[in-house]
Amino acid sequence: MERPVTEADLAFEHVPETDQSFENALAKARDGDRLDVDDAIELLTTGTDSDGIDRRRKERVLEAADRRRAEQVGEEVTFIANLNNNVTTACNVGCLFCNFKDAAHTFESETEIETAGFTKTPAESREIVADAVERGIYEVTSVSGLHPAFALDEEHREILEAHPNPKEVNYKPPAVYDTSPGTYTDQISAMGVDGVHVHSMTPEEAYHARRGTDWSYEEVYRRLQEAGLDTVPGTAAEILVEEVREVICPGKISTEGWLEAMEAAANVGLGMTATIMYGHVENEAHRALHLKRIRDLQDRTGNITEFVPLSFIHQNTPLFEHDVVSGGASIDEDELLIAVSRLFLDNIDHIQASWVKYGDEQGLKMLSCGADDYMGTILSEEITKRAGGGFGEFRSFEDYVEMIASIGRVPVERSTDYEKRRVIDPDDPPFGPRLGPKADGTPLLTRTEREERAVPADD
Repeated sequence: MERPVTEADLAFEHVPETDQSFENALAKARDGDRLDVDDAIELLTTGTDSDGIDRRRKERVLEAADRRRAEQVGEEVTFIANLNNNVTTACNVGCLFCNFKDAAHTFESETEIETAGFTKTPAESREIVADAVERGIYEVTSVSGLHPAFALDEEHREILEAHPNPKEVNYKPPAVYDTSPGTYTDQISAMGVDGVHVHSMTPEEAYHARRGTDWSYEEVYRRLQEAGLDTVPGTAAEILVEEVREVICPGKISTEGWLEAMEAAANVGLGMTATIMYGHVENEAHRALHLKRIRDLQDRTGNITEFVPLSFIHQNTPLFEHDVVSGGASIDEDELLIAVSRLFLDNIDHIQASWVKYGDEQGLKMLSCGADDYMGTILSEEITKRAGGGFGEFRSFEDYVEMIASIGRVPVERSTDYEKRRVIDPDDPPFGPRLGPKADGTPLLTRTEREERAVPADD
């Protein structure tokens, strides 16, 4: 059951107040000095000496970030041919910012409640990914709800089955449900079609995959790697400050748990990304502390390839429905978060602008605020869409080339780790992927298929 948020929950210890000045913080950023948390707070607020965002100061921050981007990675804008294959919406964690999940009990065979969600078997996942690989994708990304029947592998299932109190470890056997998700290793193995890159198993999912055992995160990620996992998405981070997590996701993995899992993934040789989900109950001090924890993690591991700011989509979420928030971040806040991420995270080369969160026009603007990566084709995207996002679920190579060329930048198809890169000539159509295991330059979808996807589904 979702815990109601009280006024006391929002009386935070961390507040955006510093002894630093905006001008000093900006000077440090321009000089390339390593910023501290107070510097980040000043830049995110455009100065704590006055209320609201000063637009002139904001433009100076954006200019500094864009200059740093050009110095660090040049004029290329990268994107990837990928598919989102989320396995299940069944979850009972109760995060107040989420509307992707469906209550896990509604998936049980004997329930009289009709679920609006889905669970895919490993065979179904394989079929979906195989089709996308034939079309030319390089990467499949999978992030799913914490289904009570999910186990890491068969050994883990035996442990969960023998547990004296299955409820304590959030476990129910697959036979309880209409559809079994199988095990995590089953799903990872199924999605690893023809050498496609498998990007999956967030720290939260790894936490679920070791419940009821004394296994380390290294052990969990090692078994997943053996099953075919290539890299780890650093989602479930939200805001890495406990006083915020206690409000928006009290049942979720802790800050320290998230960092421990990510470091473990790096220790077994898995590359990873990192995220922030902002614009809900947190303030600029929390955002700055989050950036510091990501930078420290990268100092320790060096395995983070990109940082992905995710602006909170408030519609259809419990935080909005319970009147805890009235909206998400402003455009000014979005631009400053991208910019300060570029300036603060001096050890992460790539900052991503999410067209799913920002839309095309604003997403392009973010590429002049410090971002250099423009996400992926995303043949399916359920999470943001179910929360009320309205910016679609697919971008073609043609879309990418046209948009990136329109701002005078260079469109580049990339691999997940950014090691493989292909510059695309805007004057040489047709535009399709070439880096995937079966990519041959053919567009991912035909024009007819694209038009069908553009038609809104019936309610």
